[in-house]
Amino acid sequence: MPKPNREGCPAECRGCSHRELDEAESLAQKQAWLADRLAPWASVLRRIVAPAGPERWGYRDKVSLKARWDPQEGWRFGMEVRDRLVGLENCPVQSIRVRSALAWLSKALPPAGVFPLSIYSQVGAQATLILKTQNDPGDGWLAGKEAELALTGLEGLWVHLFPCAGRHLFGAGPMRLLWGKPLSRNPMGLFYGPQGFQQVILSLYARSLDEAEAFLSPGPGTSVIDLYCGAGATLARWSARGARTLGIELSKAALDCARLNAPEADLLRGRCALRIPQAEAWIQQVPEAFRLVYANPPRTGLEPEITEWLATRCRPARIAYLSCSAGTLARDLERLTAEGFSVVSILPYDFFPQTRHVESVVRLERKHDCLNPVWQGFKGCW
Repeated sequence: MPKPNREGCPAECRGCSHRELDEAESLAQKQAWLADRLAPWASVLRRIVAPAGPERWGYRDKVSLKARWDPQEGWRFGMEVRDRLVGLENCPVQSIRVRSALAWLSKALPPAGVFPLSIYSQVGAQATLILKTQNDPGDGWLAGKEAELALTGLEGLWVHLFPCAGRHLFGAGPMRLLWGKPLSRNPMGLFYGPQGFQQVILSLYARSLDEAEAFLSPGPGTSVIDLYCGAGATLARWSARGARTLGIELSKAALDCARLNAPEADLLRGRCALRIPQAEAWIQQVPEAFRLVYANPPRTGLEPEITEWLATRCRPARIAYLSCSAGTLARDLERLTAEGFSVVSILPYDFFPQTRHVESVVRLERKHDCLNPVWQGFKGCW
C-alpha cells in the first residue's frame, strides 16, 4: 500500500503520530495496543471499524490552534513547539471549512497591537476568537467583510475575552457573538454551539450509536441514564425509541443544546458522581431488568463513585460504554466484571485517523436469573 500524501503537513507537527504510516500499518498498531491493554477480554475484541481512503483525510472539523501575528504574513495559526509556532493552516487532516476560515482570518483580522488574539477555536461552523484581554476591541474591523466571511462556511463567529487563556480555552470572561447565528446544526440534525464537542467523522459516530442502540434496545417501559451526555445526541436516540431518559453533564453549554436536541429528557448539570442521589431517586421506580445506561466519559474514564454505584446500587441490565482510553477502560471493566457484569463485545472505531487514538464501544450485560419475577420480559430471557 502506498504511503499517504502528506503535502502541507509540517515535519515538526506533533498532532498526528501515525502520519508516516499507511492505513494498514496504523490500524495494526491500534489493534495491537487494544489487545494488550484489554487482554482479559481478547475473545470479544473485534477488528477496528475505520474510514477508508479519502475519508481518512480532511475530516477534522474541530480545532484549537495558537495564534501569532507576523508583520509579513499576517496572522498564523498552529501549535507551539519549543516556543516556535508550527503553522497548520494547510494541514491535510483539517477540513476544507477550517482551512478556508484560517485563510480568511489571516488577512482580515487587525494586527496584534489592537487585537490580542491568543487562540482560535472552531467547532464545525462555529468559531471563536479567544483574546487575552479584558477590553473588547469592538467589531469595526469586520465592516464590509461579512460576505467574504460567509464564503468560508462559518455560520457563527464569536469573541471571547479571557486574559488567562492557555490550557483552558474558555473562562468566565465575556463571550459575544460577533457575526452570524449562535447555533448550528450538524448533518445529524443536532444543534451545537461554539463550545460543543462532537465526533468529527459523523458517519462513523452514527455507526457506533447504531451498535449501542441495538444492544441497549431502549423502548417504552425502559429507563436510560445517559452519563456525560454532552449535547444530547444519544439522549435524542433513546427518547425517539420511547424510553424514559435522564442525562447528566457538567458543561452548561452542552446542556443548553441537549434541551433542544432531546426536549423529552430529564437533565441534571454537574459532575456525574455528585448527581448520584438524584439519579438514584430517578431510577428507583424502575425494575432492574429495565434499567439501561449509556456512558461516554472523558479520557479519565468513569469516576470511581460512578463505577461503584453502577455495580452495587443502580445495577442496570445493560451498559453501553464509549471509551476513548483503553487504559481507564480496562480499570473500569475490571471492577464491573468483578461485580457481576459480563463483557459481550468490544467494538473499536478509528475516529481519529493519522493519530494513535482509538475509541471503543463496549457492551456489558449483567448476569440475570430468568426465573426471578423481576427479570420477566427482559431481553436476555426471551
